[in-house]
Amino acid sequence: MAATLPDPARVATWAGDVGDAAALAAAIAAFRDRFGVPDVVVANAGVSRGTLTEFAEDAAAFRAILETNVLGMVHTFQPCIAPMREARRGVLVGIASVAGFRGLPGAGAYSASKAAAISYLESLRVELAGTGVAVVTICPGYVATPMTAGNPYRMPFLIDADAGARLIERAILRRRRFYVFPWPMAVVGALLRRLPRPLYDRLFRNAPRKPRHRG
Repeated sequence: MAATLPDPARVATWAGDVGDAAALAAAIAAFRDRFGVPDVVVANAGVSRGTLTEFAEDAAAFRAILETNVLGMVHTFQPCIAPMREARRGVLVGIASVAGFRGLPGAGAYSASKAAAISYLESLRVELAGTGVAVVTICPGYVATPMTAGNPYRMPFLIDADAGARLIERAILRRRRFYVFPWPMAVVGALLRRLPRPLYDRLFRNAPRKPRHRG
């Protein structure tokens, strides 16, 4: 992918696993040695699987989703905070999801991970207030990616990845504290968050679900 950019000679890549805090710290240290303190750090790694608590074998999927979607974000940001604070600049961007607004049936692990990401990012934003370091929480709706390609149900307001990237870029440039896209999903998300629990339960108990991963 780096080779397709306008000036690939100015691009550096490091392979790694967001579950490996030491490897991420080493990659970020190498980046700083070459380019200095980063201007923007985006924590975008995420996985999604259908999960059901009643099945003991799904515990591994719960663990993998929470470790990647929540701890992976922590591991990405941690090595960047001290140098950004010292430089009094920078933006930390966490990709959460509208799925974190309410618990979706059949997606307990994914919804829990994104709800945790939203709360974590809010805590981080307040902790860094006044330091010059901004924290931006991004909550996409449905984006056409390999992760959503296997969903066996209609995905309202589906947006392609390039259009989503442009909206994220704009939110980062504006240092939006909390940004949901596309805008129709922002409206739906706001309504969902306000639904009384009995009504939410009745509306969503038969909602289509992501298939469980049995591999």
